[in-house]
Amino acid sequence: MLREIAAVGADPARGGFSRAGYSDADRELREWFTGHAEARGLDLERDRNGTLWAWWNPAGSSEDAVITGSHLDSVPGGGGYDGPLGVASALAAVDLLEARGVVPARPVGIAVFPEEEGSRFGVACLGSRLMSGAISPERALALADREGDTLAEALRRDGLDPALVGPDPERLARISSFVELHVEQGRGLIDLDQPVAIASSILGHGRWRVTVDGQGNHAGTTLMDDRRDPMVAAARMIVEIRDLARRTPDARATVGRLEPVPGGTNVIASQVRFWIDIRHPDDLVTAALVSEARDRVLSTALDEGCRAEVREESLSPTVDFDLGLREALRATLADAPELGTGAGHDAGVLAASVPTAMLFVRNPTGISHSPEELVEDADAELGAVALADVLQRLAAPTAGAVVGADHMMAR
Repeated sequence: MLREIAAVGADPARGGFSRAGYSDADRELREWFTGHAEARGLDLERDRNGTLWAWWNPAGSSEDAVITGSHLDSVPGGGGYDGPLGVASALAAVDLLEARGVVPARPVGIAVFPEEEGSRFGVACLGSRLMSGAISPERALALADREGDTLAEALRRDGLDPALVGPDPERLARISSFVELHVEQGRGLIDLDQPVAIASSILGHGRWRVTVDGQGNHAGTTLMDDRRDPMVAAARMIVEIRDLARRTPDARATVGRLEPVPGGTNVIASQVRFWIDIRHPDDLVTAALVSEARDRVLSTALDEGCRAEVREESLSPTVDFDLGLREALRATLADAPELGTGAGHDAGVLAASVPTAMLFVRNPTGISHSPEELVEDADAELGAVALADVLQRLAAPTAGAVVGADHMMAR
């Protein structure tokens, strides 16, 4: 299945894939998923927040559902497994359950969430945030991409009504559990020599936009002592933020996006915008890091004769996945270790509303959000089998094979 979409959104400039939410590539991927769901006889729907749902519902009910799935969008120049692996594995897991003759007592659904990466509109997990109420519809609809298009405009072009987006408590109330399979975005499974792990937690994290205003001017005629250069101020800020995280155990701080205005080679910028990503397992430490980073930004701006503003774009607290659900996964996948992660996911957002869990599949490079991200075929198949085993246990089958009958976890 993943080979079928290997050319969709391929980015010749960056390498890897650029599959922004509500882009042509994103629509093509959704059509790919829809085709596979229809070929399996799954019931398809698209909710008012843009999430696709495919239902395997032999029980004939929409209550107490067991949900799996992930996302299809990517970061700019990202890898081919972050998101699509979880979607393809969900389809493969349904195939396995049908081959086993399983007749689940609960409906099984596959969800494909939009704009998980936040690469277009700046807020990660936008579909799950809207559904759960973690972001207000008013704020979400006003988000704009680099071209100035708002989410509201993108939704209209995609056939959705912006007036209908927002919390969906009725849908959430019908979900008994959500299990997301994802490529591991680190080296944990490499070091443990295991193909599949159960997630324990997600680091608290957030994104902040920094705007530094200075004085635009000519690169050749403006003396060095006469400059109020926001690029120099931003450079100092970025290094200070890096050093702040280095001094804080278990902290991560990243600036991966910087936009000078007007952006000419022979022009002193008038404004620079950059985005800070800060993560830590202790939410109080995260808050302290953000506070100190803001103080450093403001004082550095003054030193350079500039002005600065720091604005929060998203914030997610540390998530410990549902203990009861993790125990069910441990009982099903006895050989699988538990790992925490520093990456955010829709499962983390939904954890405040429904019991959630995650499975990680080994990435032999240990690299993610990059063309070097990788999952080997054998591990992908083991991940799909593990997911099928978990879904079979959670959906409480009334007939069929014993959980784990064809489970071949590498030892």
